[in-house]
Amino acid sequence: MSRSHSLRELYLSRIREFYRQPARIFWVYGFPTVLAIGLGLAFRSRPPESIQLDLVASGSSAVEKTLRDYDVKARRESRPGLQLKVGSADAANRRLLTGKTPLVIEPKGSQVIYRYDPTRPEGVAARGAVDDILQSAHGRVDPLATEDIKVTEPGSRYIDFLIPGLIGLNTMGGGLWGIGFLLVNFRVAKLLKCFVATPMPRRNFLLALIGARLTFLLPDLGVLLLLGTLAFQMPIHGSLLLVIVVDVMGALAFAGIGLLIGSRAQSTETVSGLMNLVMLPMWLFSGVFFSSERFPDVAQPFIKVLPLTQLISALRLVILEGAGWLDVAPALAILAVWAVGSFYLALRIFRWT
Repeated sequence: MSRSHSLRELYLSRIREFYRQPARIFWVYGFPTVLAIGLGLAFRSRPPESIQLDLVASGSSAVEKTLRDYDVKARRESRPGLQLKVGSADAANRRLLTGKTPLVIEPKGSQVIYRYDPTRPEGVAARGAVDDILQSAHGRVDPLATEDIKVTEPGSRYIDFLIPGLIGLNTMGGGLWGIGFLLVNFRVAKLLKCFVATPMPRRNFLLALIGARLTFLLPDLGVLLLLGTLAFQMPIHGSLLLVIVVDVMGALAFAGIGLLIGSRAQSTETVSGLMNLVMLPMWLFSGVFFSSERFPDVAQPFIKVLPLTQLISALRLVILEGAGWLDVAPALAILAVWAVGSFYLALRIFRWT
């Protein structure tokens, strides 16, 4: 059997094995779809511990002073304070549209304008809390005129923010569980001993697993993109080809990590623990369900180096902001380092038994 023939046969056997197990099909395609629908229609979250908002810089600093005085007093009294970011109107509105802030405040003469997504609980809660702060500072008889601009157009809603996060989450799960866990199952079932008796190089074996995973990736990506565009009218502002390239690079990174984790694990219990150890920080910090910028600045370098953070950020840049190749090049480079580095280490330490 030639080396190229062994790679082709292993690849085809992996494809057949996948479709002969309906449960796998559900977890790869059905589960993320159900999750997207459920979270898109009925997602509820607790109000944040501190009120997050963006303030448009203006000639008058009265509103900023009121908010900063409240923050100092609240923190002194161990109550939820404010996460206040002051900047230009363009920057603030851009952060609102990309889900990085729930509320934008723009002082305009004697009036204050609030911009927020009324379907996002954080935005509604922040708007009410901040208005109470400002009205109380002006005597609580509501002398300060306000105006609400509710941002509801496609591309700026929570579901638009969520879909790219679910794409990244599913790409991570497929790469880690679909390869690392499968590899250990082969080892436990003694199937790897059968493979080692053939003239096939281990490189072909590992490449076949990765190739099969990439084959499943495109239908999976298509399901979630179609769900977002058809069911929720989510726009795709950037290149669809670039979306695919970003997701494929993320899949390669997680496939390499999955191979690395499963290279020597001897039991399903061991590999499950390792998988959860790797996945848990990314579940929490990578911005799947809310912006990773909500975490402290000291944690940002760690968060930004995580492959899931780079994958989701790049997907959101392309889908929601229409970013181009140069804009996502740093994320692609980091994902490439994860892919090449983890696959190289997996080849070095891989054991058949």
